[in-house]
Amino acid sequence: MTEFTVRLPDVGEGVAEAEIVEWHIAVGDTVDEDAVMVDVMSDKATIELPSPVTGTVRWVAGDAGDVIAVGSDLVVIDVDGGTDVAAGDVEPAPAITDSPVSQSEAVPVAADRAMTSDTRPTAAPAVRARAHDLGIELASVTGTGPDGRITHRDLDAVLRSDARRPSLRPATPAGSDGIDEVKVTGLRRNIAERMQASKRRIPHFTYVEEVDVTEVERLRHELNVARTDGQPKLSLLPFLMRAVVLAVRTHPDMNARFDDDELMIRRHRSVHLGIAVQTDRGLMVPVVHHADTLDVWASAGEVARLAEEARTAKISLDDLTGSTVTITSLGALGGVVSTPVINSPEVAIVGVNKIVDRPVYVGDELVRRQMLNLSSSFDHRVIDGADAAAFVQTVRQKLETPALLFI
Repeated sequence: MTEFTVRLPDVGEGVAEAEIVEWHIAVGDTVDEDAVMVDVMSDKATIELPSPVTGTVRWVAGDAGDVIAVGSDLVVIDVDGGTDVAAGDVEPAPAITDSPVSQSEAVPVAADRAMTSDTRPTAAPAVRARAHDLGIELASVTGTGPDGRITHRDLDAVLRSDARRPSLRPATPAGSDGIDEVKVTGLRRNIAERMQASKRRIPHFTYVEEVDVTEVERLRHELNVARTDGQPKLSLLPFLMRAVVLAVRTHPDMNARFDDDELMIRRHRSVHLGIAVQTDRGLMVPVVHHADTLDVWASAGEVARLAEEARTAKISLDDLTGSTVTITSLGALGGVVSTPVINSPEVAIVGVNKIVDRPVYVGDELVRRQMLNLSSSFDHRVIDGADAAAFVQTVRQKLETPALLFI
């Protein structure tokens, strides 16, 4: 019997450490060659690390949530045989899994990867983590994905089952003073650290302006009624995307990234719009690249594509990196005012609040209009208040006079 020590490999250019997200093995387990041992998360991606050998697990490096350095010992495996087995870096599995959305670089979500063990239910790490949080035993779930993989849809089906719901959401007795402790790990931890860093390093300046969207909503309705087969249904978002793209032409400082270590502002000629959305796996920022080349229909189609690929965990790294300015919206839950956190190292983020019907004076006449607020934040180190206000006013002008969106 000889020892084989597996070290944490280089999981991405410039990455010095990674967080243990979930162990698939324990001390004393027999692990087969190529079976997934552990999921680890860097600020670039979450990946599955397979075992390079077959043997018995003698030691593992820590618990979920622990952070270890690249090159550190990760797992020690006892291997049958009489010759010494050298320590080595495990080769990461080619599939990149569920993504923490970095505020500086969004991170990839990829398709589920099959396990090699016949006894372990097949599911991506993101699905395993969500099932663990919900208290769902994967062994009791029927997978509907390829080769019986368990997907997020399968977990949703369990949640909808009245028979299972009581065990997932046990009632808390009245007057109970119990405390549930939830360790912040994985994607939630990554988001927390990024948000904290953004607020700590960036002096945010938030500017709120109301916008009359009556006319653009009327136009949107008419275009949806007249749309042809193959054209996507339009929400307000593609019109807002177009308004931001056009406003950037006269306010190029908004379409920039600020390297505060080098004190360098990098203005981009192309507009790569980040669209911040909430998913079952946490905050994600898919990127509509070269949004300045797209009309409202093409914008709507690209957003629909990105949303579907994010939801089904098939979105690529390219589709989650490189944004230069971000739009964020909570849809019907958008509230009246918000203070969005800048997607560092960008310098501007446009927040969309909900549409409400309000009485508004148009000239001397009091009429019913559809109104929404834009709550936008800016990096006050590089964007002056007057410039931020002028940018938002330009966006407002385009939305209130929607013909300008097509010029």
